[in-house]
Amino acid sequence: MDGKSTPLDIVCFGECMIELSRVPGSTHWRMGFAGDTANVAIYCARAGAQVSYLSAVGRDIYSAELRRFIASEGVGCELLIEHPDRVPGLYAIRTDERGERSFTYWREQSAARDFFALQAAEPALDRAAGARMLYLSGITLSLFDVAGLARVAQFARKVRAGGGEVAFDSNYRARGWADAEAARAAFASIASLCTIVLPTFEDEAALFGDRDPAESAARWHQAGARLVVVKQGDTGALLSCAGDPPWLIPCPAVRSACDTTGAGDSFNGAFLAAWLAGASPADAVLAGHRLAGEVVMHPGAIIPREVLPR
Repeated sequence: MDGKSTPLDIVCFGECMIELSRVPGSTHWRMGFAGDTANVAIYCARAGAQVSYLSAVGRDIYSAELRRFIASEGVGCELLIEHPDRVPGLYAIRTDERGERSFTYWREQSAARDFFALQAAEPALDRAAGARMLYLSGITLSLFDVAGLARVAQFARKVRAGGGEVAFDSNYRARGWADAEAARAAFASIASLCTIVLPTFEDEAALFGDRDPAESAARWHQAGARLVVVKQGDTGALLSCAGDPPWLIPCPAVRSACDTTGAGDSFNGAFLAAWLAGASPADAVLAGHRLAGEVVMHPGAIIPREVLPR
C-alpha cells in the first residue's frame, strides 16, 4: 500500500500491545495483539476500508510478530516505525461472571510512548496527513507528555487543513493519567479539531460529570464536532448530528456477553468504515451495533473472521 499515491481512507494513531487473555475454563493464557486504536484499524479493514496504522514498535521478535499480525489483517504497516531499544507494551485481561473486563498493564517503557523522539516520526506523519480521516483516542493522548500532545494537535491540524476528518473516542481510563484534570486538559488540546466523536457515556460521566448522554453530545458539539455518537452499552447509542435533535438508536437483542473487551472499538471500526463508504449516520450506528454485539460473545478484542456478522 503506497500512502503517497493512494489516499488512505483512515489512519489510526496509537499503541498496539501484546494481549494476554485467559483460555475459557482453563488456567492457561493465550497471547495475541490488541490496543484500542489497533482494534479499530483491524475492524475498519475487515469492513473494506483502506487503513494504515501509525505507531512505533521495537526490533524484537514480538514486534516482528505484531507487525505480521497487523499486516495479515489488511492494515498497512508503512507508518509503523521502529524504536532501536524499546519493545511493545503488554496487558492482561480478566473478566467477571457478567463478562465485564479489568486490565493490568506493563507499558511504561513501550516503543509507542517514545514515538515523537524517533527520526522516522516526521516522515511518517507527513505521509499520514493526506488520509481522509485520522482516528485518535484518549488512550493515544495518554501516551504523551505536554510536548507530545502539542505534536498530536499539530498533526491533527494538518489533516484538517488537507481536507481530512478527525475522529476521536475519549476512551477515558483513569489509570492512564496523573489525574482527571490532566485528562481534561489533554482532551481540550484536540477538541476543536475533532469532527466526529464516538465516546462512551460511562467515560464521559466519570471525567466530566455528565448527567446524561445528551449533555455529553452537546459539549462535543460546542467544541466543534458535527457528528457525535454516545455509546451506552446494551442500551444503544445516542446519535447527534449538529443542528438536529439527538435520538437513541437501540442495540439489537444479544445473548449474555462473554467478554466486553473491544466492544466499543469494534463499534467504532464498523461505524467509521460504513460512514466512509457513504452510509447514513443511522445506518453506520446499526453497523456498529451489529459488530459489537458479536464481539462481546468471544474472548479478547479481536474475534475470528468467520464469525463476523453479515
